Formats: sequence, C-alpha cells, structure tokens
Amino acid sequence: ESRERLSVCSKLCYAVGGAPYQITGCALGFFLQIYLLDVAQVDAFYASIILFAGRVWDAITDPMVGFFISKTSWTRFGRLMPWIMFSTPFAIISYFLIWFVPDISTGQVMWYLVFYCAFQTLVTCFHVPYSALTMFISREQSERDSATAYRMTVEVLGTVLGTAIQGQIVGKVDTPCVGSPFFFGLTNSSVAMEELNMTHDTGSLTDTRNAYMIAAGVIGGLYMLCALILLLGVRERRESCELQSDEPVSFFQGLKLVMNHGPYIKLIAGFLFTSLAFMLLEGNFALFCTYTLGFRNEFQNILLAIMLSATLTIPFWQWFLTRFGKKTAVYVGISSAIPFLIAVVLLDSNLFVTYVVAVAAGISVAAAFLLPWSMLPDVIDDFKLQHPSSHGHEAIFFSFYVFFTKFTAGVSLGISTLSLDFAGYQTRGCSQPGQVNFTLKMLVSAVPVGLILLSLLLFKLYPIDEEKRSKNKKALQDLREESNSSSESDNTELASIV
Repeated sequence: ESRERLSVCSKLCYAVGGAPYQITGCALGFFLQIYLLDVAQVDAFYASIILFAGRVWDAITDPMVGFFISKTSWTRFGRLMPWIMFSTPFAIISYFLIWFVPDISTGQVMWYLVFYCAFQTLVTCFHVPYSALTMFISREQSERDSATAYRMTVEVLGTVLGTAIQGQIVGKVDTPCVGSPFFFGLTNSSVAMEELNMTHDTGSLTDTRNAYMIAAGVIGGLYMLCALILLLGVRERRESCELQSDEPVSFFQGLKLVMNHGPYIKLIAGFLFTSLAFMLLEGNFALFCTYTLGFRNEFQNILLAIMLSATLTIPFWQWFLTRFGKKTAVYVGISSAIPFLIAVVLLDSNLFVTYVVAVAAGISVAAAFLLPWSMLPDVIDDFKLQHPSSHGHEAIFFSFYVFFTKFTAGVSLGISTLSLDFAGYQTRGCSQPGQVNFTLKMLVSAVPVGLILLSLLLFKLYPIDEEKRSKNKKALQDLREESNSSSESDNTELASIV
C-alpha cells in the first residue's frame, strides 16, 4: 500500500492535465458565437449550424474514442498516454485555426465547421484517456480520490483562466458594430451606414481578429504546457491481473456488460439530472441577471464569485467525502443550492443577495464537479469484482459518462431556447416582457430545484456506500494478491523446467 501512495508532485502533474479541456471549453462556450457573428461575419443561420453540428459531433466522438482506446494495445508508454501525446499538437493547430478568418469568399462556413469538429475530436482524444487514467495512476481508492480532488480544483481554475484570458485580450479591443439605418434620418442614413461599414472593414475589425488569434495562441501554449507536465509527471500503471493476457477486448461485449451494471446506470441517471439542473442555471444566468434582476454590468463579477467559490470549496468537499462518505456528500453538496435558488427568485432584486446566491451556487458546483469523477472509480472497482476476467473497459465507463453529460448540455440548450422563444424573447432588447422574466425565473430556480430533488431520489438507489466500498477494496486486494502469487508460481515452475 505504501508503494501505491502518490506524491503531491504526481497528483499536481495529473491535475494539470485536466486544465486544457476546461480552458478551451470555456473560451469556445463564451466567445465562439460572438466571434462567428461579429468578427468572422458568418450568417446567423450558418453560425447556428456550425455550433449545433459541433456539439452533436462532440457527443458522438466520446464513445467512438472509447471504442478505439479499448482496442489499443499496451506500449512502453502505456495504453492511454500515446493518445494524449499524439493528439495534443494537432488539437492546438485546429484550435488556432478556429479563431482565424480565412481570406476566401466561399467555403468559410465549411472552414469553421471542419476545424471546429476536428478540434472537438482531438480534444476528446485527449480528455477520454485522461479521464480513464484515474484508474491507472494508483490502485488505492483514497489516492485516486485525492488525485481527483486535485484535478477538480485545477479544472475549476481552468474555467476561470479560460474566461479571463479570452476576455481580457479580446476585451482590450472594441469590436466594431453596424448600426441600423432606422436610427438615422432618411436623408443621411446611407452616408452613415457607409461610414460605419468602412470602419467595420478596416482597422477595428483587423485589430479584433488579431486579438482573437493572440488569445488562441496563448491558450494553445497553455494546452501544450499542461500536456507536457502530464506526460512527464505521471506514470500509467498496469494492473497485474491484465499482464496475463494481451488479447483485445470486444468493445460491444464490454459495452453490453457496462450498460448492464446496475450501480453505473443509477450513478449516471442521478448525475444526468444534476447536470441538467446546473446547466440550465449556467446557460440562463446571464439573461436572468441582466433582465430579471437588472444587474447588466455585474454579470462577470457574479460569475467570478461562482467560480472562485467553487475553486476554494473543492478541498472542503474532498475532506467531507473522506470523513462522512460520498453518498452523504452528494445529499449535502447538491442540495445546498436549493434554498438559495428559491430565495433569489422570491426576494426583491438585491445585489448582496445575488452575490450570496452566487457563492452558495459555487459550493454546489464544486460538489457537482468533484463527486462524479470520485464515484466513477468505485463503480469500476465493483464491476471488476463482478467480472474479474473482463479487462480494459475503463474508457467505456468514462467516455459514456461524458457522452451523456454532453447530450444533457444539448438538451438544456434546446429547452432554454425554445422556452424563451415561446415566451416572446426580444433579441438585444433593453428589457423583456413579463412572460420572459417569468420563464427565466423558472429556468434558474423552479426547474433546477425540481431536477435536483429528482436526482437525490435516484441517488437513494445507488448501492455503493462506504461499507460496500470497504468490502470491495478488501476483495480487490485479495484478488490482486492471488493474481500475483499465481504469476510467481508460474514463473517458478517455468524456471524449474528450464
């Protein structure tokens, strides 16, 4: 057990590997739509196709990459590390080209569609094996849980970093806009529009495009640095019981076994509703602050409060789940946002209350970040005990969890957009109709609270508590010792024959 303990340096190197996915994801999530419409000047219809197709393709690639990883043989670098190693440079190139405006009159839509989907594929080739790497840095549950806490802290910091880098660099340049001719008199509207278009096509737009490429270069450099730290600072360990066989694992047989594993399905179901709740809150929080609460100029600060609160409370949740158990941490952590979500809607618009709610939401966000990745390895351990002769399914567990999470993100985006559209949302309006404000209250309060309560009911069915974890840990240790003794006896017998 002492040999299985990870140093703080190893945990930090492992944790840093989670930053690229979050940094690039935040930059794309907050800025890609504005970039396509205002900087690259892609038609809104085609921009929506690019964004939607990219999301769909991103979800599809997770099980695809999980399939190919399960067919990958072990190398001297491991089975997962080569995927991270070879995907990194191509991911950085494709990410940079997303933020580059090609000097072509036709084919611009195809340019962004190809490179957006290419980047989503390559970052999946990084993130899926990185997620599965949790099972191969140590065989001790406590060490994996500790490393996961380090990882979640760095990932939350990555979300802050991605938003800050992109926002600060791009924010220094004023993105030009084109006014509507209806705001000018009939006699001078054409002249005013001509002047605006000249400004739009010259210095300001060029500076804005350069700023986006500079931000892409900085984020690409961080992506490379984090990948190098991961590759040089973490060693992928192979289970001794897997050394006895190098036969490729059937992906579809493994997928059938995984999807028939009860604890995995119950865990996924619970966190699906939790993810949907927090994604609805995240996706509509800016509109809620701007129109319903009237804090148009405070949104960035409120968002920063959420992220900083989440970052600072991840160590607390790691201590809490170690002290009181993971199921208890789920009940307390996820439900802690409920009273504050209700309060922000029922009370009058108050900036102080909004900041209190932001901090409380950050505490729950930290729990939602940490707990799924901390509980998935327990499910895999339980699966190994029930199927001791079936190996190499770790990537399936992690990739399908990510797939369902991304699918949930698409569902939440569709629900929000349709609901606001039916309510009569006015694009770029200074204020919104009462029905829109009511809908926003539902999307950030009532619906998330209902989904959180439903997820807590599903977690009651999750069978792996602390007692079950302890039994599994002892059983796995006995299985490894039996496997090791079997290998030693085989080696002794072979030596005697020789």
